[in-house]
Amino acid sequence: MVREPSIERKIPCTMSTQHPDNVNIPQWCNDKVIQGDAEVYEAYFAYSKLGCQEVMWDAEGKDVDTRVIRKLLSSYGDYFRENIIGKDVFLTYRIPNPRVEIAEKKIVVETLGNIPIGHDIATAFYKMDITPIFEVILPFTTDSQDLIRLFNYYKKVVVGIQDIELCESMKVKDWVGPFNPYYIELIPLIEDMESLLHIENIVKPYINTVHPKYLRVFIARSDPALNYSLVCATLLSKIALSKLKTLEKEEEIAIFPIIGVGSMPFRGHLSPDNIQGFLTEYRGINTVTIQSALKYDYSPEDTKRVIEVLNEKLPYGQPALIDFNEEAILLQILEKFKLKYQTMIEELGPLINSIASYIPQRRSRKLHIGLFGYSRKIGETVLPRAIPFAGAFYTLGIPPEFLGFEALNNLSEEEWDTLKTYYTNMNYDLETVAGYLSWQNINMLTDMYKRVSRRAGLEEEKLKIDLTKLTSDLKVIEENLGIKLGPKNLTQRKYENIINNFLICYLDRNEEEAKTYMEQAAKIRKCLG
Repeated sequence: MVREPSIERKIPCTMSTQHPDNVNIPQWCNDKVIQGDAEVYEAYFAYSKLGCQEVMWDAEGKDVDTRVIRKLLSSYGDYFRENIIGKDVFLTYRIPNPRVEIAEKKIVVETLGNIPIGHDIATAFYKMDITPIFEVILPFTTDSQDLIRLFNYYKKVVVGIQDIELCESMKVKDWVGPFNPYYIELIPLIEDMESLLHIENIVKPYINTVHPKYLRVFIARSDPALNYSLVCATLLSKIALSKLKTLEKEEEIAIFPIIGVGSMPFRGHLSPDNIQGFLTEYRGINTVTIQSALKYDYSPEDTKRVIEVLNEKLPYGQPALIDFNEEAILLQILEKFKLKYQTMIEELGPLINSIASYIPQRRSRKLHIGLFGYSRKIGETVLPRAIPFAGAFYTLGIPPEFLGFEALNNLSEEEWDTLKTYYTNMNYDLETVAGYLSWQNINMLTDMYKRVSRRAGLEEEKLKIDLTKLTSDLKVIEENLGIKLGPKNLTQRKYENIINNFLICYLDRNEEEAKTYMEQAAKIRKCLG
């Protein structure tokens, strides 16, 4: 059931996104890359066929059609007459962060300037005052000023332009009409460890400056996993949820958390086989992302069932409130896992980047390095995005979920107990991917480490050391958690054979066959990464 807040709107439970983690091409798409008008149809498909209550329209890292409202209403008018966009279903912009995106800053100007156009189009279509787009997601939010600047830019520049005099008797609004909505509602997307740990310091000043009636806050789940490990990403989300719930009570304002999750445990574990586990793990979440692998790599019946359950049950309970002493223990756990994980990833970076280059594109994304924007980095190592990063590890036969688990040996009994309390489904998450681990590939990497190093541009001794660390991680999981690693059934044995063939082709530089094997493996695990 959708939570009924003391505000005059419905808070959506399910948000369809354009994350390119799908291996299968949807039947309605005639290209291997979903872009342009296909993404407009996808929005309609997500609402009408899958039951998603919200669509993220993503201008962060990719080109996006700013005439989406016109195209939706003109092409699918019958549906949207019955389902009012901005009231019954929602379309929410995600824009680049001007502080981070070097060459993409003015996309913010273009995108925000299109919001009043959408209002005019929808008002004409519905023959009543309708604002179809009134929320904007700001990625990489690390400071309240990020939000305040954006809020004021829209209000003072996009809307404020209407009062500029064009001549003695005419203002802009007299010439082209008034600009609505008068202000926009901002959704901070919090992605890095420091910001998640102090999320209240970002949100509270914005609340006290802007005085919104309510607030939606987006907790990232994929990038924290990429940057800090599976365990850290899960614990960080719990800490952030606790702090938001405490702030909600202190400020007497309704706060509705969103979480961005994929289908594999590393990126959140929202899958048809884990609906109840997911709801239990992330209690108190109001909105969940429905990413492309969940939409297109599972049967339509399974996908719709997941969305129906989420629409009915979210928010599922309340988040656990973490006291000062428990937070201090969680911080110790975070530091131990982060250190073990990052040390390995920093050194394996060249190999991961080399493997990730075989991941097929499913969206027309822009490069996020150098001149054209930010990059994901650990130390001095530039990493791919979370999806190809995870996909590279899965294809090597090393599920990224397992990386850094040697840290378990360094936990005190108190830390162990706290970890098990706040990462409820840790063992189940690890069991889910245990069959995708390939000892065959790990042995090949170890035996042929010199050839692998030359192929990936790695130092031989560093690779040898990292493979030893990896073996330690896996040994800890098997001995401490009692999880048997390696294929458990015929499908997983087939999977191991496929990724073993990939590794052989990769080392032999047989590019086309390597890509074929990579896609075959991804189809078995039902996602790219």
